[in-house]
Amino acid sequence: MEPYFALDLRLQADTAAIGDLALCAVLLMDDARFPWMILVPRRPGLSELTDLSREDAATLMEEIRIACGVMQALSKPDKLNVAALGNQVAQLHIHVIGRFRSDPAWPNPIWGVGTRAPYPAHARAQLLERAGALFAAA
Repeated sequence: MEPYFALDLRLQADTAAIGDLALCAVLLMDDARFPWMILVPRRPGLSELTDLSREDAATLMEEIRIACGVMQALSKPDKLNVAALGNQVAQLHIHVIGRFRSDPAWPNPIWGVGTRAPYPAHARAQLLERAGALFAAA
């Protein structure tokens, strides 16, 4: 029996699904302080970029490029941060974060700054719909 992909429980708890690309599940981080998406390659057992096959690594790079374009269209940030840390969630995942000079963490990294502020339900639903449409058009 082949192993199956399962999303890390912490990612499940902290995000809402935008949809799927060829390789990655695309998630919205439920934190209204920062425009923030997470790409998770739908392959079991990955923790490092080097765990990807060459083909999947090339696909991931293209999907990061697409996600950056969607983030720019959604939020018009001053800067995009793209990161794969994995210190708290070992499952390979890529953060695509829109940063603003006016955000509460600027110019520092966002991790460990303040408390997560979940989106109001209606705002989250609208953002998921807009992001999904942008990914579909990419």
